[in-house]
Amino acid sequence: MSHNRRRFVAPMALAACATLALGATPAAATGEPDGPALAKQLVKKVGVAGINRHLVAFQRFADTSNGTRAASTDGHKKSAEYIATKLEAAGYDVTRQEFPFTYSETLAEKLTAAGGDVPVIAMEYTKSTPVGGITAPLAVVPVSDATGCAATGYPDVTGKIALIKRGGCSFAQKQQSAAAAGAIGAIVYNNEAGALNGTLGGPENAKIPTGGVTQAAGEALAKQGGVSVTLELRAFQEARTSYNVLAETKTGRKDNVVMLGAHLDSVPAGPGINDNGTGSATLLETALQLGGKPKTNNAVRFGFWSAEEFGLVGSKYYVNSLSFEQQLDLALYLNFDMTGSPNAGYFAYDGDNSDNVGAGPGPYGSAQIEKTFVDYLGSKGVQVEGTDFTGRSDYGGFIAAGIPAGGLDTGAEGLKTAAQAAKWGGTAGVAYDPCYHKACDNLGNVDRVALDRNADGVAWALGVYATSTETINGVAPGKAAKAKAQRAAERGAQRQSLAPAGTMDPHHTAA
Repeated sequence: MSHNRRRFVAPMALAACATLALGATPAAATGEPDGPALAKQLVKKVGVAGINRHLVAFQRFADTSNGTRAASTDGHKKSAEYIATKLEAAGYDVTRQEFPFTYSETLAEKLTAAGGDVPVIAMEYTKSTPVGGITAPLAVVPVSDATGCAATGYPDVTGKIALIKRGGCSFAQKQQSAAAAGAIGAIVYNNEAGALNGTLGGPENAKIPTGGVTQAAGEALAKQGGVSVTLELRAFQEARTSYNVLAETKTGRKDNVVMLGAHLDSVPAGPGINDNGTGSATLLETALQLGGKPKTNNAVRFGFWSAEEFGLVGSKYYVNSLSFEQQLDLALYLNFDMTGSPNAGYFAYDGDNSDNVGAGPGPYGSAQIEKTFVDYLGSKGVQVEGTDFTGRSDYGGFIAAGIPAGGLDTGAEGLKTAAQAAKWGGTAGVAYDPCYHKACDNLGNVDRVALDRNADGVAWALGVYATSTETINGVAPGKAAKAKAQRAAERGAQRQSLAPAGTMDPHHTAA
């Protein structure tokens, strides 16, 4: 499918203070762990106050746009132009990349069984039922390692609504197999605590009305096999266009680009300030503090994706628009989706599959990326847990192309465990973000301590990899850059050795 790509030439960078230098400085001078000077400088410069100002802007765009920043709406367009114009002014090369997608908005979601209501969430791109829903017997699909993934694994479901446990294959495959076995509807229940927000990936995959329920609700329904249930799931769908905002530094190697991304769009139901205003605002502030012409070894590219909430459409479109040689130019991809959840967890994508949950390891280099985040936040007293590459965020297209990936998030609809509450604070048994995909995902739905900590992690990783990706792909900085870093380290060590006891480095500020 064709697309319209508009390129805008940005003006010169506005301020020298936004241009940062390479080189190592002693850890004792800044209180940061050992690492490149660029990383330490960025951590100092990227603050939660600047990030929060962008969140305020996103909230106002939603408030003046029917309460949403969903792809193709005025709220998204205002958010995208806010970001694009700021990055143009900061000296970046900025591109708006348009693409087509199918907009979907839920109109009704209701499930009743034995006279009682069961909370259900319509799968993205589900087929719609008639008004009032469909009523049919409930058929429980036997649980296995791949429950409901093949039509041959179904009992007699002809003319019935199938109840299927999550796991083993995609939601799309489950409802396709259910349809092939004769079911007229599907209910998928979670395999862990928390609500089930799912997607069928695209309207072309939808065969029958499909919704998701919690693990507890699904297990309760499974004990009522054969009971008559009524399922009403209706959605409005329409072909639309939206656009990604891409920004790249004018300096650094263009054949070894460090890329960071976050989706900018919200769901239609709300303003999306945590999901994913937090990730987008953090990347914007980091980009502004880096500046469009920094003294980095590697070029840095930022992607602010649209239509993530409709099946990762914008980021996949971007990756697929690149030739193989252009994909080779990307050293790695860092993804940030929800970095300020109000009942925050601290998670890094499990690049090495050390947790042995779900998907396997990411492409080579992903394990090293995970370690960078874990080590940095660990040095600040934050114990990070792994989170699986489930395919639910914009790293998906990059991993599919073999590009190393990683990132941070603070959790969505999953429930915080007692052990996590003891480790991180917050409330056990409550979702990391109780307002996930709801109208209440507003400025009051952000933990700014978690946001600040994750912003430091973003700034640190960017500084590390803009300086060198040698641990990821073997591409080392040039000899001149290495010599410069060594000289800077030696000068810093000399300053420390000459400083009288009890004095503070002039570049160090007290906490």
